[in-house]
Amino acid sequence: MRILTISDKVLSLLYSPAIESHIGKIDLILSCGDLPLYYIDFIVSMTNAPCFFVFGNHAPSSEHTHEMVDFTSSGGVNLDDKVVRYGNLLLAGLEGSRRYNRRPRYQYTEGEMVWKCLKLVPALLWNKVWYGRYLDVLITHAPPWRIHDGNDLAHQGFHCFRWFMKLFKPKYLIHGHKHVYRHDEITTTKFFETTVINTYPYRIIEYDEEKT
Repeated sequence: MRILTISDKVLSLLYSPAIESHIGKIDLILSCGDLPLYYIDFIVSMTNAPCFFVFGNHAPSSEHTHEMVDFTSSGGVNLDDKVVRYGNLLLAGLEGSRRYNRRPRYQYTEGEMVWKCLKLVPALLWNKVWYGRYLDVLITHAPPWRIHDGNDLAHQGFHCFRWFMKLFKPKYLIHGHKHVYRHDEITTTKFFETTVINTYPYRIIEYDEEKT
């Protein structure tokens, strides 16, 4: 399975009728936030691949009016606070960033994000019983604490993502939020059994479903 992961920046490379000639055939799209829905919808329509997404902290209000309705009705799935199975892939999502101002939409305190993680637990335990594992991929907007995050409050990661990875052992945690401007910046980190990837602005992941 070839998975396209995207976040934070509209790229002409992907926002193009020639997208498949640039990146090849795509089987699944995972969006980690702060992208306009018209952009995600375009990629979905050009690749004919399903999309699971979470919102970032800069999600515009238009994403909750007609644009949001059109996108979800055409197959986009908001993965926030959900655990789903796609093929043999177990997915979950958590939107938003750390709260850093007085406009709390898509911003969460550490305690609020802990609660969001806890809401996933019953479905994760069910996965363990039925599939022998809790989760394959967690998509988030924000990074974990001290893994690809920043020093400023707006870009600090969540502590609870670290214990989540220790307990539920997803193969991947894929996030956005932290823009990458240097070629030597670390964007892939192994944390216990989880590979943490900053997908800004996109990645292609070759995922072997037979090894799950």
